[in-house]
Amino acid sequence: MVEVAYIGLGSNVGDRLAELHLALADLADHDGITLVAASGAWETSPVGGGAQEDYLNAAASVSTELTPRQLLDTLLAIEREHGRQRRVRWGPRTLDLDLLLYADHHVDEPGLTVPHPWLERRRFVLEPLIEIAPDLTHPSSGHRLADVLHDLQQQQQACRVAALDVPGDCFGR
Repeated sequence: MVEVAYIGLGSNVGDRLAELHLALADLADHDGITLVAASGAWETSPVGGGAQEDYLNAAASVSTELTPRQLLDTLLAIEREHGRQRRVRWGPRTLDLDLLLYADHHVDEPGLTVPHPWLERRRFVLEPLIEIAPDLTHPSSGHRLADVLHDLQQQQQACRVAALDVPGDCFGR
């Protein structure tokens, strides 16, 4: 069965914009995943993890036949291919890929929680997500995510800095 999933992307090490572009291309090239839409890149301050560079964050929607676990495993493999090292929680990273939503499914397994547990608390996740899915609601709380974002805008800073056009015809393949 084909499902729609939403993925959060982030980078604050190296060429951040290039990392996001390459990650989107990697997603689009993967069997079982069709890249449907991608947000622009949003620059945000880091949350936790000590002193580090600002992040570029984005979101993508995909249609997939992969299960949530298979999709997460794919995201983790792409992170590793981009040099991601998990040393410090919330520390600097070349690439961070998070499974935010998987249709309206709820998953609570070791190493996998969907919807993402921080989804409604992070402006750097919501700004790009709402850019590509403005009417999205949280499947657990029922909150319209645009309304949640409105409440966070007073607390956290985010600025859209670039489009993330992926070379080639990868959308809707």
